[in-house]
Amino acid sequence: MYTAKGRLDNSSLIKQYSPLVRRLAHQMIAKLPANVEIDDLIQVGLIGLTDALSRFDVGQGVQFETFATQRIRGAMLDELRGGDWMSRGTRRQQREIEAAVHKLEQKLGRAPQESEIAAQMGISLAEYQDLLGKVRGTQLVHLEDMSGDEGDEDYLDRHVADEASNPAALLQDHRMRQALVEAIKNLPEREQYVMSMYYEHDMNLKEIAAVLKVTESRVCQLHSQSIARLRVKLRDW
Repeated sequence: MYTAKGRLDNSSLIKQYSPLVRRLAHQMIAKLPANVEIDDLIQVGLIGLTDALSRFDVGQGVQFETFATQRIRGAMLDELRGGDWMSRGTRRQQREIEAAVHKLEQKLGRAPQESEIAAQMGISLAEYQDLLGKVRGTQLVHLEDMSGDEGDEDYLDRHVADEASNPAALLQDHRMRQALVEAIKNLPEREQYVMSMYYEHDMNLKEIAAVLKVTESRVCQLHSQSIARLRVKLRDW
């Protein structure tokens, strides 16, 4: 889009590509803890979009959307690196949930219910569900397996950044997806729906909530619980 003087019309392009910013923010937010606000990611992403508009050179032979996606993601990652977005307490709570799930699976021979996990942890169901909301963004790969308990400074680059250009990462992702599909089959039915809609159909949490007719916070809880179960299943992968 160009102005009457033959220059790029930044206002029109920002309006056109704003949905891209929102889509990238929603994709990223589900991988992050609850203290990260979607509106903050979108705001930073718009700054990245503006930066992309000022730096884009059609002579580079790259489509603008591809170039903009990289700049938007980069802006979001820079913002996340600048904040204490994942505390050690959150990591500890993740491990406690997983330990309870693992112990109950060994004891019961099936996927434990939420009430059973809460009882195993010695807390009420309401407290457990609140905890699931707080640890939103738990990952399938164990942080401590890669960096130890002293920290994980490049975690964002490995798990949130776009590695589509890395052949080894693509192969690893393909194998992980195969293992993931098998593990998902053993999830409780509603959690299977959540994971399928999120990972297979690329739906965000708000869209999934509308389909299931529950609140977005409830979808976050189901997603976190599913991830905890899958981490246990894939621990030796």
